[in-house]
Amino acid sequence: MTVTAILIDDEHKSLAILRNKLKRLCPNVDIIGETQDAEEAITLIQEKQPQLVFLDIAMPSMNGFEVLENISKPNFEVIFVTAFDNFAIEAIKHCAIGYIVKPIDSQDLIQAVSVATQNISDKTALQKNRQLIENLGIQSFQQKKIVIPCQEGLEFVKIEEIIHCQGMDGYTKIHFRNGKPMVSSYSIGHFHKLLQHSDFYLIHKSHLININYIEKYLNEGYVVLQDHHKLPVSRNKRSDFLELVRNC
Repeated sequence: MTVTAILIDDEHKSLAILRNKLKRLCPNVDIIGETQDAEEAITLIQEKQPQLVFLDIAMPSMNGFEVLENISKPNFEVIFVTAFDNFAIEAIKHCAIGYIVKPIDSQDLIQAVSVATQNISDKTALQKNRQLIENLGIQSFQQKKIVIPCQEGLEFVKIEEIIHCQGMDGYTKIHFRNGKPMVSSYSIGHFHKLLQHSDFYLIHKSHLININYIEKYLNEGYVVLQDHHKLPVSRNKRSDFLELVRNC
């Protein structure tokens, strides 16, 4: 499947490296435009209507997120390009949007393009891009949403609605405050990485809990959550866990 793409990066050298790597490693990508200017990028995207945009985050006049915000209907796949911005990477991960880190690794680029090509067929870009923009404007992490791929497509779930995640043979069963549980094909390790900077704690290799929903802690080493689940706390985690909840 041929994919039309626009490359946006304020550094000439970075743009040239990306262009050359794409031509050599990703022959299905048809580069229909490129620019070093963020404002020009907005016009270029609106005029060319690409399927995929490689978008540098750190640009002087306007960052990559602001470029996205200025597109009225961002229905293209995005692969963000970043040097080190951890906040940016976390925000992107929550919405299942692609990214590559400078200096660009060839295998990472091939993988990101492969995923983006599949996503173009699924037509989920507009929803994901809008969710990213919404999340960036929300201060409280708990009120943000994460994207959970499921059998029917993508579910956009408020973090504050998740009570706990339960690992099951490589899958994860997600329990919510209101509504039925959902099963994701992602492992509990994926959700641990995604939620580790919030009020979630991995009390056991199979149980990641939202500490805002703890009802009680039992001396024999169990927590009871507001949905009445009684879950074990691993012995090697009890001391740190108790210290955490006492300081909440």
